[in-house]
Amino acid sequence: MRRALALSSLLLLTACSPSGCSQDAAADGGAAREPAPAVGEPAPPPDAPPTEPPGEPEPPPPPPTEPEAPPEPAPVSWPHDPGGALPPGSGSGAVDATLWAAGMRFPMESGPAYANSQVYGYGGFAAPGPGGQCDPRNYAYPWRDNFCETRSWTNGMCPAGRGHQGQDIRPATCEKKVHWVVAAESGRITSIGSYTVTLLGDSGRIYRYLHMDMAGVNALFPTPASRTVERGQHIGRVSADFGGNATTIHLHFEIKAPVAVGDAPAAVAFVPTYSSLVDSYGRLLNGAP
Repeated sequence: MRRALALSSLLLLTACSPSGCSQDAAADGGAAREPAPAVGEPAPPPDAPPTEPPGEPEPPPPPPTEPEAPPEPAPVSWPHDPGGALPPGSGSGAVDATLWAAGMRFPMESGPAYANSQVYGYGGFAAPGPGGQCDPRNYAYPWRDNFCETRSWTNGMCPAGRGHQGQDIRPATCEKKVHWVVAAESGRITSIGSYTVTLLGDSGRIYRYLHMDMAGVNALFPTPASRTVERGQHIGRVSADFGGNATTIHLHFEIKAPVAVGDAPAAVAFVPTYSSLVDSYGRLLNGAP
């Protein structure tokens, strides 16, 4: 009897784990059980995924890119004939690309404006066909030079030795006393006549403006002390004044500068205006002051 008891005790001891004996182990026939977690180490949840080993650190995000600059706007242009290309039958022009007044301000405050002939345009006494001075064809591009157009006035820069001494420019619309004329450069108004304003620029060049509203000009400059002007300053409005008579609505614009012809010493003379007007009008259209 003692032998049987000792054997049963031995069987019971073999069902004990290192951490203690379990009665259930003997009860379920000694089936293997999961080891208990170590003290102080939390047990993983039943369905937890396996732990991944640490990998490479995430690269930093790329720096924000600068927005692309918008493309430069294309320069504004307008149709214009070359200098010296006068209206047919109106004389021989001066083919001269010299910027006699480089950097000057266009003599009208704003565009559009139309350089062409008031004599050989519609409504002029040598018009190409029927139509009045307000004919839309006078208020359209292309520009056309009319310096040296046939006239009886002396002009040493013209092939014929005489001719038109400036450039005719029509304003945006066929209206008197509406469109402002401005100083081509800073300087002083030296003369106000019955239909002519003369501006002596700080550069030494002389600018003459014809056919403005002269009552308005005199109101702007009532005294000699008031006649110092800044580039771009209002000096009058386009009209048709012609010393008690009337011409078409336009501004006649002239430039005088020292010119040496042949072996003669330099003398102040009327110079071709068209190239300087093309340059200044292009800058006006493109937003330059």
